[in-house]
Amino acid sequence: MSEHKKSQNKKKHKTMKPFAAGPKRSSKKPGKKHLESHLKKGASKHGKRGALKKEQKKHFSKSDLRKAKVLSGVYTAHPKGFGFVTVEGYDEDFFIGANHTMDAFHQDLVKIRVLPTQEEGKRTEAEIIEIEEHQISMAVGTYEASEAFGFVVCDDKRITKDIFIPKNKSMDAKAGQKVVCQITKYGKPGKKPEGEVTEILGFVSDPGVDILSVVKSRDIPSEFPEKVLSQAMRVAKPVSESDCVGRKDLRNVTMVTIDGEESKDLDDAVSLQRRGFHYVLGVHIADVSNYVQEGSALDKEALKRGTSVYLADRVIPMLPVELSNGMCSLNQGEDRLALSCLMTLNRKGQVIKHEICESVINVDRRMTYTSVKKILVDKDKEEIAKYKKLVPMFKLMEKVSLLIRGEREKRGAIDFDFTESHLVMDEYGKLQDIVPYERSIANKLIEDFMLLANETVAKEFNLREIPFLYRTHAKPDEEKIEALQVFLGKFGVTLKDRPKDITPKEIQRVLAEMAGTPQEPMATKLTLRAMQQARYTPENIGHFGLAAKYYSHFTSPIRRYPDLQIHRIIKDCLRGRMDEKKKEHYMSILPVVATKTSELERRSDDAEREVEKMKKAEFMEEHIGEIYQGVISGVTEWGLYVELPNTIEGLVHVSTLNDDFYEFFEESYELVGKASGKRYTLGQNVCVRVEAADKDARTVDFSLQER
Repeated sequence: MSEHKKSQNKKKHKTMKPFAAGPKRSSKKPGKKHLESHLKKGASKHGKRGALKKEQKKHFSKSDLRKAKVLSGVYTAHPKGFGFVTVEGYDEDFFIGANHTMDAFHQDLVKIRVLPTQEEGKRTEAEIIEIEEHQISMAVGTYEASEAFGFVVCDDKRITKDIFIPKNKSMDAKAGQKVVCQITKYGKPGKKPEGEVTEILGFVSDPGVDILSVVKSRDIPSEFPEKVLSQAMRVAKPVSESDCVGRKDLRNVTMVTIDGEESKDLDDAVSLQRRGFHYVLGVHIADVSNYVQEGSALDKEALKRGTSVYLADRVIPMLPVELSNGMCSLNQGEDRLALSCLMTLNRKGQVIKHEICESVINVDRRMTYTSVKKILVDKDKEEIAKYKKLVPMFKLMEKVSLLIRGEREKRGAIDFDFTESHLVMDEYGKLQDIVPYERSIANKLIEDFMLLANETVAKEFNLREIPFLYRTHAKPDEEKIEALQVFLGKFGVTLKDRPKDITPKEIQRVLAEMAGTPQEPMATKLTLRAMQQARYTPENIGHFGLAAKYYSHFTSPIRRYPDLQIHRIIKDCLRGRMDEKKKEHYMSILPVVATKTSELERRSDDAEREVEKMKKAEFMEEHIGEIYQGVISGVTEWGLYVELPNTIEGLVHVSTLNDDFYEFFEESYELVGKASGKRYTLGQNVCVRVEAADKDARTVDFSLQER
């Protein structure tokens, strides 16, 4: 799935009301340096221009490791009592048996020592010898009460011990309520950790409490401080003529927004004109930086959030609605301040010149993906008549979009075009249905235009050697490409490139070869899993997935802080303020902003996935005993993961398979029965019965059935 497609798909949710929550509490965590202090201190350990050097992984034999001195790392607990420690620079985690954890908490910073005896072929075992620092300071869970005290059963099962709550520290919580508790003592062998309730979220069965619990457990800010709300109200003033001075006046240029039906924060508008043999494509982005000044309360809060978060039926916005749905939203018929990227394209769809400028715009029509699809695909007479004056521009947009996409495909950009799902929720927050999310020509043309603008902006500032924030995507993991090669080989498809030399064009070729086959969805997923995560960096290393030498995030400053950050840089250049002092300023803060916003993006993604898994498990609780057709989406030593057509995934545990012993072959993604010879492999179609579903554990259990 491409960068912009992911953002566009999220925009279908951004219509929901802002998230409300209880009282404010500190978001600081032990062991985490506060970002503002980094920003003030200037250049960090990453170097003057924030070079993020990728460390080489170390490969050691078990005998070498046994001789190693004490190592430090981060402990990841498992609900069954054992865990793993990740040590920076080592290619494999260290296994910590249940008897060697020292009762460490999940995410603790610990010191470990490799055990003297090791089993060949298994993960290296170690013991924790010291807990250096606790990184988790709060937990969310269900309160259980007794006459003299209470305790919290944590939602995160990796916190394996219940937290003891003295009666006078319970905020009078009732049994069965979801609560937030601050951990005051971390316990020791034979003694539970202690804490105090700081917030009561509501009873487990109350609508919305389940999602709120995920929000709180991830420490995602869900309400705006009064100071931030007041500032948003003050700055959200209508555009005046004085605001327009020095800006390119584009109010007479025909332009539209194209979004989902219920979208409220419209941050991008598009225009297109034919000039002789050329096309002038305008991508006009809300000038959020005009209202959110660097260092202001609004800016600090936006940086703290990093991104808007989309959770099933609601959105936690990065900016207050007075801005995100108001003055920063490109609403039809209203003057708005913007940053415009005006690109002149030749007949091949290549940018031959461009202009980036501050502008004032006025959107002619607020269009939806559905309406544009009706015009261009369905040839709906009523819709065509309704938007008669705009229809020629939409037809031209379709043509130019195809040219742009063709150029991107020529260089090898990968398009992970698999079916995505949309969760249909009722007013009580219960999942009613899971439906495919259609990606029409309307979605694609907006995607094409935004990607082109993002590339054009990144290229200009890279060539000018201006400190900038890039969206980068490194080459895929070599071992995962090797595994993909094994899977493809079963179907007579081979990768021509060596795994370490893999190119986007080769991956594109293989996906095209698999297109239309029953194995296409699984080949696409395996390829996607082989990809590295995209991130923000001050250095331009290119974007592998898009096969782009230059790429940035420019088009969504309402809901992504990196976009807002580069808007400030662009405006400083446009206004002649990018002197050496300014460059030094940006070089000092960009490494920290890049790292922080990448982390916050991961937090948002994790929360979205967790909510989706929770809602899907809840949905399947009402379908126990039903039979479904599915496809094996994962093979492990403990069983088979099977995905249904509605995208719900469940586990067929190896113990339920009809054989005495199964051997797992990691290199070929196969589980093979020793007695029967029965083979289960990725992409295989199977029939399953729903045996169990657990909303709290986010799990669904299947059993295999005869067809």
